[in-house]
Amino acid sequence: MTTAPVASGASGVAPGPVRPPAIAGAFYAGDAAALRRDVAAMLEAGRAARAAEAPVPKAVIAPHAGHVYSGALAARAYARLEPARERLRRVVLIGPAHRVPFHGIALSGAAAWRTPLGDVPLDQAWARERLAGIAGVAVRDEAHAAEHCLEVHLPFLQATLGDAALVPLLVGRAEPAQVARVLEALWDGPETVLIVSSDLSHFLDYDRCCSRDAGTAAAIEALDSAVIGPHEACGCTPVNGLLSLARARGLRVERLGLCNSGDTAGPRDRVVGYGAWAFHDPDGDRARVPGAAAAAASEPGDAAAAHADPAAGTEALVRAHAAALIRLAAGGLEHGVRHGRAPGLDLDQVPAALRAPGAAFVTLTRAADDRLRGCIGSVEAARPLALDVLAHGYNAGFRDGRFPPVTAEELAGLCVSVSVLTPAVALPVADRTDLLGRMRPGVDGLIIEDRVGGQVRRGLFLPQVWEQLPDPALFLAHLMRKAGLPETHWSASVRVSRFETRGVKATPWAGSGAGSGVGPGVGSGAGSGALKATA
Repeated sequence: MTTAPVASGASGVAPGPVRPPAIAGAFYAGDAAALRRDVAAMLEAGRAARAAEAPVPKAVIAPHAGHVYSGALAARAYARLEPARERLRRVVLIGPAHRVPFHGIALSGAAAWRTPLGDVPLDQAWARERLAGIAGVAVRDEAHAAEHCLEVHLPFLQATLGDAALVPLLVGRAEPAQVARVLEALWDGPETVLIVSSDLSHFLDYDRCCSRDAGTAAAIEALDSAVIGPHEACGCTPVNGLLSLARARGLRVERLGLCNSGDTAGPRDRVVGYGAWAFHDPDGDRARVPGAAAAAASEPGDAAAAHADPAAGTEALVRAHAAALIRLAAGGLEHGVRHGRAPGLDLDQVPAALRAPGAAFVTLTRAADDRLRGCIGSVEAARPLALDVLAHGYNAGFRDGRFPPVTAEELAGLCVSVSVLTPAVALPVADRTDLLGRMRPGVDGLIIEDRVGGQVRRGLFLPQVWEQLPDPALFLAHLMRKAGLPETHWSASVRVSRFETRGVKATPWAGSGAGSGVGPGVGSGAGSGALKATA
């Protein structure tokens, strides 16, 4: 990696090291003028294939072979993003590592990546802040140095999105759930787009390639992450991570094209398949509203209360939509039990307050003894509250690594709690003693962060934890332990935030056995079993 000045143009980008091009002259033209002509011609065809009123996607899958093979199809994806040129400020570009084996997901340590068309700045500060504390994510410049799957996209990015900054990520040996977690952390608002770089089947004859790729396309369009493996797509892990997140968020998929190297510039006896898809967020054009309290403001009459008192606004939201919140969480869990995956959701059928961005935790407990059975949630409001609750209903039953998956036989004995979070606010403290004196037992949820040995350690406790740990010193000791820190840890770099929750708890399957058929519908008559408001 060389060091050279980097042009400004993206938040958090500063002069620093530049990753030089590794595949210029091989995967695409090495001469700037020739590259500009090639990309312009491919984009012109891509624009011609774009309908006049085509929406701008939130995410796309696009191929990464040499431009002569798959560039025309990649250009279709970038042509769909181009109308949002003035809005899009950041591109999260993720693909599979082909050359350097490693575990986890690799960030780049560069300040910019270079092509013959110039430098693309990286938004390092933005990405690292959001990915801090996620296991397996680290800077691995050696993995990026000779990799082609991300670089091959840069000329299209430069031609269509101008000054948009780049967040490049390579996936090594990792699970799709880890990729989904990373993408969710980077999801952000309409100013950020996600691009998954992947080719499809490799080195089959033409007819077998067409058959296999048709099956892969069907799985992608059904948001089915269970059937796509390395023989279907070299980027199967990032693709499956996107699919699981897209299903949880209720995204709609549109095929942009499907072809292979036998259709473009190669022989037909040994071909590579390519596909491109657009993923549309139903709330993609909705303004992001920070914090769950703002969701209450979408209901007439609640806006003033939410603005003046976020906790009061969140409480009003939960009381007004308690049954719907329980039905969403229970529906997510039961759909997972019945079908092995998270359900989708038609947001048009959801009350306006639940379509606004919000963050929630879903907690499962055993009704007989109140023992924890699963708990997963979000800290930041990054998607519609209804989708957040639905997704975490599923996640609490199937993605809490502390517990085995929930079974159908368990449903009748489970309680479901939904806790909606108010926005987290910084709590400046002088030292540990000061923090202990300012903690509000039974009221505060706490987030504690510190950087130790170059890694950010982070822990979160919901206010409900006070029921088991009522003493502030004990509460803080366990929170430190959860963050991976010594119980008595303190340093000048410790950061503390606090929030409140307002929630509702119910036994959705009480008295009806395991086959109650609770679904994610949220009409005014949604049943929720024994319902208890805890706001």
